[in-house]
Parts: sequence; structure tokens; C-alpha cells
Amino acid sequence: MFKGSIVALITPMKINGEVCYKSLKKLVKYHIKSNTNAIVSVGTTGESATLTQKEHYKVIIKTVKYSKKKIPIIAGTGSNSTYESIELTKKLENSGISACLNVVPYYNKPTQKGIFEHFKKISNNTDLPQILYNIPKRTGSDLLPKTVIKLSKIKNIIGIKEASGDLSRVNNIKSFVNKKFLLISGDDTTALDFMQLGGNAVISVTANIIPNKIFKMCNFAIKKKFYKARKINNEINELNKLMFIETNPIPIKWISKKIGLIKTDTVRLPLTKLSKKNNSILNFFLKKNIFRKIIFNKKNKNYLNKNFY
Repeated sequence: MFKGSIVALITPMKINGEVCYKSLKKLVKYHIKSNTNAIVSVGTTGESATLTQKEHYKVIIKTVKYSKKKIPIIAGTGSNSTYESIELTKKLENSGISACLNVVPYYNKPTQKGIFEHFKKISNNTDLPQILYNIPKRTGSDLLPKTVIKLSKIKNIIGIKEASGDLSRVNNIKSFVNKKFLLISGDDTTALDFMQLGGNAVISVTANIIPNKIFKMCNFAIKKKFYKARKINNEINELNKLMFIETNPIPIKWISKKIGLIKTDTVRLPLTKLSKKNNSILNFFLKKNIFRKIIFNKKNKNYLNKNFY
């Protein structure tokens, strides 16, 4: 169902911290124009942890509306409360989303049995396709391959976004699940390796600013043209690393503002704006010809700051 480049979309905000729906509409159009394969709305990069429940729902609904059915929308519906996740999922059942992205419960530190029962309970309360999301550095709990394999037998659990950084997980899961079960990388720096080992896609932070590049890289990987995919990956490798110079989505919002995709780089507390030190590092990178070569193409000239390119 989902292959290639999937963007973990930022949630643009005004200076006062309110969601900027005008910028959100522009971003959705940008990704449609750039051939992005799908959009994750209100995931980690979309600041799901600090949006109110009302905002969370509204951003997803607006993203679906702005997409005009031209691109699939995956809704971030995860919570450390099973029943809160069920409530949001049920609310979105007739919204037009294509699937839900459900993170391993954070802070609670459940056992593998608790993680299994959490996802089973959610899946049993909806017909919407569910994508598991494992990011132990953020959640404090690791969804192990043996638990993923058990969960894959539940009919509407269709895949996993694996962001542990452990590439051995690809084979450890792929060998024991249905061929249709999706393996999606959640780490830009290892995404191509992940796909070369048998993964289907990447949910990418970097795709916020270079969607066409990520699309091309993934498309080459799907066609097993790894030499061409590797060439692009080498070109964007430094940028991928810089996206995590501070907590995501601080750097990606800073660059998105710098190149004119959004009006402000506002993030919600407890996150704060990019530090002066990292501001200098990113500014230095942006002045390099390689970055201008990566970012600019004829398709995106109407979306970027003219003074930038």
C-alpha cells in the first residue's frame, strides 16, 4: 500500500504558536508537486506531543482536505494511553485517511506483553490499517521483532516504521511475516541501507525540504538500481545528519523557514528554537553550492524564497 518516499510532515506555526493552516496547505501542495508517495500528518516531526487533542484532529482533517485525494495521508494516532489512541482512531474512521501510524506507548515502559495488548486492543476497535512505530530512543520501550511478528498476524496491522537504527531488524522481521507486511525505515541516515536489505519505504524528515530527491532515491531503490540510489544518498548524507543536530523538528523547521517553505520556525515548548551555535553550523552548510544544487529544481521554484536560490 505504501512504498517509496513518505514525508514526516512538520506542523507549521505562527509566531504566537498557533497552527498556520495557510502554510500547511502550501506544504501539502509542495509534496504533491514533488511526487512524494504519502504524508504522515501529526507524527513526531509534526509535534504530536504538544498539540492539543482538538488541534491534533484538526491538522489531520485539514491535511486530508488540502490533499484533495491526490496523495495518501497517514495519521499519527499514537498515545501512551491505549484508550486515548482508540478514541482518536475511531474519530478518524470516515475522515479519508489511508492508515494510522501508532507509536509504542512512551513513558509507561510496558513489557512486550503490554505492547502487544496495546496494539491488539486498538486494532480490534477499528478497520483502519495500522502501522506500528518503534522509536525506543524516544519512547523508552523497544518493540522487539518477536512481538512485531505476533502483531503482524492481526489483519489490519499492515506494517512497521522501524526507527531503532538496528538494520538487522529488517531480516529478523521480514523472514517471518507475510510478504505484504510493510517494513518502513524511520531513520534518514540508514534509509537506503534499510531498503536495500528489503524495506519498502522511508518516513523521512529530510523529505520536508528535498522531497523530489528522496522520491528519486527511493524510486531507484524500489527498482533495485542501487548504484543510482547510492549516488543521491551520498549527495544528501551530510544534510540528513544535520537534521538531527538538535532535537527533531527544530532543525528541519529552521531550514524550512530559511528557504521559504514556512513563515516561522516556531516550535512548541518544551522545545525551543535552534541554538546560536547550531544556527551558525546550518548557515554555513546552506551557503555551500552543494546544498543549492540539492534543493533547487524547476518544480519547486514557486515554493521557495526567491532570495534564497
